[in-house]
Amino acid sequence: MPRKAGGRGKGGEEGGQPAIPADIAESLGRLGGIEGLVATLPPGSALDPLQGLHQACSDTVRLKILFLLEKGPLCVCVIKSATGIADSRLSYHLQVLKKAGLIGGDQQGNYIIYQITPLGKKILRDGRKYLRDLSAREAGE
Repeated sequence: MPRKAGGRGKGGEEGGQPAIPADIAESLGRLGGIEGLVATLPPGSALDPLQGLHQACSDTVRLKILFLLEKGPLCVCVIKSATGIADSRLSYHLQVLKKAGLIGGDQQGNYIIYQITPLGKKILRDGRKYLRDLSAREAGE
């Protein structure tokens, strides 16, 4: 049940609860109160892929791997040389990126060749746009 704006008691509170702005109360009322608002949230399991995507992009090593693979398919030994990380760490980072759908890997003889997926390319495009916009906003301040 949404709290009503106005009718504030001592300290701007109503019934021990902080009063909320009238426009927020109105909007919340249209949704059916807090319960209606909560009902609009996707179930937790539906958020898992999004959480995995954000987790995959939250590490600079993984972002560097994406930028490397943007240049073309690479074998693990080249990615290892370019990043300078140990085999076990590289394996973990590649697995996180693969699970998120940002890269794919194909066995070719003794080598696994990794390539960026269309989703991985989109993430990098969006990331570059974000950085350009951020830079432009900072320059305008």
